Amino acid sequence: MIDELNERTRQILRLVIDAYVETGEPVGSKLISQKPGINLSPATIRHAMVELEELGLLYSPHTSAGRLPTDTGMTVFVEGLLEVNDLPAADRQKIEQEIQDVRGQALPDILEQTSSFLSGLSSCAGLVFAPKAENPIRQVEFVLLAPGRALAILVSHLGGVENRMMEVPLEVTATSLQQASNYLNAHIAHKTLPQAVEQIKMELQSHRTQLDALTAKVVASGIASFSSRESGGHLFIRGQSNLLDDITALEDLERIRSLFGALEAKETLLKLLQAATLADGVKIFIGAENKLFSHSGCTMIVAPYKNQEAKVIGAIGVIGPTRLNYGRIIPVVNYTSQMIGKIIG
Repeated sequence: MIDELNERTRQILRLVIDAYVETGEPVGSKLISQKPGINLSPATIRHAMVELEELGLLYSPHTSAGRLPTDTGMTVFVEGLLEVNDLPAADRQKIEQEIQDVRGQALPDILEQTSSFLSGLSSCAGLVFAPKAENPIRQVEFVLLAPGRALAILVSHLGGVENRMMEVPLEVTATSLQQASNYLNAHIAHKTLPQAVEQIKMELQSHRTQLDALTAKVVASGIASFSSRESGGHLFIRGQSNLLDDITALEDLERIRSLFGALEAKETLLKLLQAATLADGVKIFIGAENKLFSHSGCTMIVAPYKNQEAKVIGAIGVIGPTRLNYGRIIPVVNYTSQMIGKIIG
């Protein structure tokens, strides 16, 4: 859509959004005409605003003659017109000091403190997402519950236990289940679940196993039951109260309460953060661009962080009002993600 704008309408859109970010109020043509270096009459500016409104980039609240950017307008601005600032030295030093302070701590503590730090630095809600860690498997057991039904029990090296119901052939006996358990425990000990699943699938497909057909079916069913588990993850959110700072009307409060409900539920947010881990750099979700922030007047800015092998292992970010200072917050999130990666193995 940026290609549909001429130089004048691009300039007006940028000025309207700059003024909106600064004040949070509808922006009129007179205010724009008084900006330094603007040699346009209010009538010319109004005409450009009408064009931008027709394109769905601005809208006029019924209570004011001024214009506000739509979510689409904010997106066009961020993706095509925004000049991202260099990270100020003071912010860079704060981030480096924070990362130095948490170096050597357990990963959950690092992430929780980083989300609190981001919240304070950005005056937004700070969040950090870490995918669920895969610990090596210590033991697998199958228990017959009823004809055709069994319980698969997975014990991790750290002592975590996960149970899954599974269907097995009606003729399966307790002896067959024990044989399946023995086979798996001999082949997948000290491997993570993805590693174990991959190895067992390859062996079953290439017929390298010495299992009878019934036991092989139990092994396949057990592996399938565990590999279908939800990936989940750990989410740390701090500073939600910062989202209340811009509340000016009762309907705004209700929208923020709705957002808090979505944050507490976490499922939608986890999906967004997981999507962010697939991106190369900073990813921005503005307003109604996604279901979570629909009508909430909020934006999420996230960036993936990587380990020392350059593998993406999570994402960090902030949630704030759509009138964020994107030019400052984007480099803050980006640099913090880079610094986290340097202290995570």
